[in-house]
Amino acid sequence: MRDIALDRLLAPSSIAVVGASERPSLGRTIIRSLDVLGYGGRILPVHPRNETVLGHVCHADIREIEGTIDAVAICLSRDRVMGEAEKAVARGAGAIVIYSGAFAEAGGEGAKDQRALVAMCAEAGVALCGPNCMGTMSLHNRSSLFMMDVVDPGRLVGNVGVISQSGSVSIGFLSDTRRFGFSHVISSGNEAATTAARYIDYLVDDPGTGVIALFAEAVREPERFVAALDRAHDAGKPVIVLKVGRSARAAAAVETHTGGLAGEARVLSAVLKAHRAIEVHDLEEMVEVLAVCQSGRRPQGDRLAVITGSGGHAGLALDLAEGRDLNLPPLPPAARQVIAAKVGSITGDGNPVDVWGQGDFAGNFEVAMRETSVCGAYDAVVVLLDNNDNQAVEYEGQDEAITPALIDAHRNATLPFYLMSARHGVMRASQVSELLDEGITTISGVAQGLGAITRHAEWSGSVRRCPAHVPPAKQPSDWVSRPSLHELDAKHLLAGTGMRITRSIRVATSRDAVKAARDLGLPVAMKAVGDRLPHRSEHGLVKLALAGDDAVREAFEDLERRLAGLPEADIVVQEMAPPGVEIIAGITRDSSFGLMLAVGPGGVLAELVDEVALACVPATDDELAALAGGRRLGQMLSGWRGAPPADRSALIHALEALSEFAAAHEPWLEGIDINPLIVHGEGEGCTVADALIVPRGAIAEPPQNDTLSDHSIGKRP
Repeated sequence: MRDIALDRLLAPSSIAVVGASERPSLGRTIIRSLDVLGYGGRILPVHPRNETVLGHVCHADIREIEGTIDAVAICLSRDRVMGEAEKAVARGAGAIVIYSGAFAEAGGEGAKDQRALVAMCAEAGVALCGPNCMGTMSLHNRSSLFMMDVVDPGRLVGNVGVISQSGSVSIGFLSDTRRFGFSHVISSGNEAATTAARYIDYLVDDPGTGVIALFAEAVREPERFVAALDRAHDAGKPVIVLKVGRSARAAAAVETHTGGLAGEARVLSAVLKAHRAIEVHDLEEMVEVLAVCQSGRRPQGDRLAVITGSGGHAGLALDLAEGRDLNLPPLPPAARQVIAAKVGSITGDGNPVDVWGQGDFAGNFEVAMRETSVCGAYDAVVVLLDNNDNQAVEYEGQDEAITPALIDAHRNATLPFYLMSARHGVMRASQVSELLDEGITTISGVAQGLGAITRHAEWSGSVRRCPAHVPPAKQPSDWVSRPSLHELDAKHLLAGTGMRITRSIRVATSRDAVKAARDLGLPVAMKAVGDRLPHRSEHGLVKLALAGDDAVREAFEDLERRLAGLPEADIVVQEMAPPGVEIIAGITRDSSFGLMLAVGPGGVLAELVDEVALACVPATDDELAALAGGRRLGQMLSGWRGAPPADRSALIHALEALSEFAAAHEPWLEGIDINPLIVHGEGEGCTVADALIVPRGAIAEPPQNDTLSDHSIGKRP
């Protein structure tokens, strides 16, 4: 259902500008921009001393205006904002834009005022944009509440809907309209009341928006956010997300900029993937994906053919493709033979196709474009050729030859074609426009451009996330009140899911320990276990590879000494699991998005390499396979350094069991930590060697240490 409040912000029939003036000011900028855009609604300047502003009748007070007021721009200093906002709400305004800062991001009185604004607008059903923002611009509706002067409205109009919590980033988008224009540009600022999720929802239903770009510092309303992402994909509208705050310093900056919390970057990455958004990591990637989305055709896969007139460019493309997992399949023999007959000798495996050849530049490109587009080996064809405005030197006639050849090849094919320059941002505007009229997109930067096509192809092929239904468990009253479930009880619960665990025997004396070790079979491990001792290594409470009676007795006596003065615990003797690939696996609860399944390399690599991957709970089959195929983890499982391949299918089944257990116990579960989960050779399964479960109620009274186990997943669940 369409959001009427946002209609009054983004498609207003009347706009009041409080603080309007003919002097250089924000009020003047907004009124002048509305005139330049040809806005057809009522423009209502408000100023106590002006009779007119730029030819529009001025009102001394917003309460004196007759008729409907859809949107109100409050262009005043911070100390006057609250009073004018109260007047606007009382007058029945539908939307308010507040540009001033020093609200929640400043803390104290600013945060208090922001809470008052939110309550006031919520009660009246008013859409509040900001505070601490640049405002909004809606090009198809010819309306602007944005803090920039509109100079050339015709160049601004397009199909990209931008939502940016950063005002400067929104300005940056508007500064380059060579390849795409905009339906709406929304600088959301603090998002005190109207969040990015609501804006995405609105743009999904907006007929003028074909693709959505989100620059986010914090994600608010997480449930609505992921629902909006799903709606966007179902509607065929890609959502490209650039989330900042990945580093600790950036996260701190986010909190002081817009008053938001940055959140765990890997959690959001997993959520975006699960809900079929396109995540990018810098603005260069973002604009290239937006450019690719302007193509008249969508790639049906990620197999890319690159055609170039440079051996250097070919080598560069191959290097960048390998480092970024881009798919450049070799040229099929039949196509290679036809191209070579025209071009001459072809280097390498034929992709990229270096068509410099004997010098017939245009003819060589023509045959290469034709053959790569019809051979069936590729999903898109990319012509790599540098061109730029205002060049001091150039090949005369190159554009006149290549541009029509590219257009002809595109018309005679069903694949998408792209023109790509080697360096980011380099292009010739006239050529961009001519090709775009034919549905051919210009991209720039080899890594960014090829990556953008690949990301768009992945988005086109993605399907709605449909995990198997997991029935909820009955309330597990026997463990929810405990501060944590020590290893024995945690492993017992996991064994009930079908996961294999190591055998353990509680012992009370050194004699019991020796007997237990003989029964289990040497060598053995010996550990102290207790609900209030989740972090045992720092106390020396874990003994491994005890190979004889004397070693077992000494270990027991040492554990007894170390336990003196520590919380109550038992001593257990435990079998040593067979060797294999050590994995860290677990469940962590994110404050916004709930339970996540976490997997990464264990053992020594856990200390050296931070490569924990996440998926939403319950995980789908595809997500489980992806978790077990992570770059380093996948290499380890495939037989690293001469080791035999590990039982990947058993790992996937174990992760599935862990995910389903977490889903069934979601209301009572804070986290699970399995370290290590040992994956044995093919056909030999995997074993839980150590585990810890933390009930959700335990976060009110945390265990003795902040870290939940010896190697906690992501320093939390």
